[in-house]
Amino acid sequence: MDVLLIDDDASLRRTIPITLETMGHRVTTARHGTQALELLEGRSFQVALLDLRLAKEQGLDLLPELLNLAPNLAVVIITAYATLETAVEAMRRGACDYLPKPFTPDQIRVVLERLARMQRLQSQVTDLQDQVRSFAPEADLQTQEPAVQQALDVAFKAAASDATVLLRGESGTGKGVLARAIHARSARAQAPFVTVSCPSLSAELLESELFGHVRGAFTGAVQDTLGKVAKAEGGTILLDEIGDLPPPLQPKLLRLLQEKRYERVGETRTRVSNVRILAATNHPLEAAIVSGKFREDLFYRLNVIEIVLPPLRQRPHDILPLADHLLRFFAREAGKPISDFTPEAKTALRAHPWPGNTRELRNAIERSVILAAGPLIGLGDLPTQLGNPVQTGVELGAPVTLDQVESEHIRRVLGSTATIERAATVLGIDPSTLYRKRKRYGI
Repeated sequence: MDVLLIDDDASLRRTIPITLETMGHRVTTARHGTQALELLEGRSFQVALLDLRLAKEQGLDLLPELLNLAPNLAVVIITAYATLETAVEAMRRGACDYLPKPFTPDQIRVVLERLARMQRLQSQVTDLQDQVRSFAPEADLQTQEPAVQQALDVAFKAAASDATVLLRGESGTGKGVLARAIHARSARAQAPFVTVSCPSLSAELLESELFGHVRGAFTGAVQDTLGKVAKAEGGTILLDEIGDLPPPLQPKLLRLLQEKRYERVGETRTRVSNVRILAATNHPLEAAIVSGKFREDLFYRLNVIEIVLPPLRQRPHDILPLADHLLRFFAREAGKPISDFTPEAKTALRAHPWPGNTRELRNAIERSVILAAGPLIGLGDLPTQLGNPVQTGVELGAPVTLDQVESEHIRRVLGSTATIERAATVLGIDPSTLYRKRKRYGI
């Protein structure tokens, strides 16, 4: 861990770092509060060892200032004047532990190992909470398609490094799943994996979500808030749909990538981050560069390692294995003894163009498991567009709404074109409009 030692005793500032560095920790020292606060403004620390009595100040008075700058900092009070009252007061003000002087190397080792376990557990809890919010069956990364296997090979080789990875592919092709797999195979696996959805918020709110803000930075900012960069400290951030990142935020992201530095909204202090950046997009970023919507220098900084995930319609050999994997999961969740698909259902699954890719396949299998009455999923259990492919959709002039006509037309164009961009061209709309319409109609 990165440890900050704050003590006015010069001999301890020499001996304690030697002890902790032999345990594998990195130690920085400060002789007074002002120096400690300056260090915290520019660097991230997991633990601070804070002397209760500094030369001209009290450690307990400095403690709230430390936690205001670094809310996740674990502060251990060290003192030669240990009393029950000061221990209670230290805990009340936010300290994690209390260590009387003189202490042995074994005593401080126990304290730091306990804090390391607590921080790992907190990271795992955060990660599990994110997974619960986006609950999905365990990812199946097996494939029989050479193009997909090549993408996986590149991803898993890149996982061992800290290189920025750009994941490209249509919506629903599994870019988020692959990003999480890269994180799980990296040296950062025990730290948080955090996703930021770039199209979800306005530029101002997205900046606050990404970098955090201080109290009073804008209307409604009633307290200091950590951004996702701080929450992912030591781990990985996935910037989903990076092509929709607002232009005002692009130079700030570029700075984070190049210098590992950023500021919270409403704050002038520069902070240093230790996170790995992954990005995903279903937009042609090259076209966005030409139109002036995306910075060319940011594109090249993100595109260190590019991985393209093919759409499901270009992975015919993977459709049934993926369907079987999803069937086993949802059957187990529903408590149903469903074991397979009928031959007719398998034919329909193979024949469908899957414009929504693996996300559409997942929804189709979940629906079929819920509706199936027997041990096999039949043609009638599949969604209409799969179970009766010849008669799907709507007929012009029939008593249907314009929304139904538009939805069916978009679905058919998506199924007959190779890319989202080509489908948007055929429909006479831009890709971002097509994205919103697909979301509206659930395609």
